[in-house]
Amino acid sequence: MKIQKKYNLTEREVDRIIQMAWEDRTTFDAIKANFGVPEGDVIKLMRQEMKLSSWKMWRQRVQNRATKHAKKRNFGMGNFKCSRQKSISNNKISKR
Repeated sequence: MKIQKKYNLTEREVDRIIQMAWEDRTTFDAIKANFGVPEGDVIKLMRQEMKLSSWKMWRQRVQNRATKHAKKRNFGMGNFKCSRQKSISNNKISKR
């Protein structure tokens, strides 16, 4: 059964799940909280939706990666922000 039908996901939601799964710092727990799709089904969805070579590259990168699992993270929850990243307010980059 296709994961999309199992969880009644729209194409836009599938695209967002793939985007979140591709990001290194977005946990599988965050995907489950937002869309109700557990890690195993996210992996299946990625395999269904991606080219085999892309899926293999992604799978190798995220396998046993601490940042993809909330319990293995060694930094606090929330968004990571680089100290050199500029602040954004009112959709304009503000000056330091």
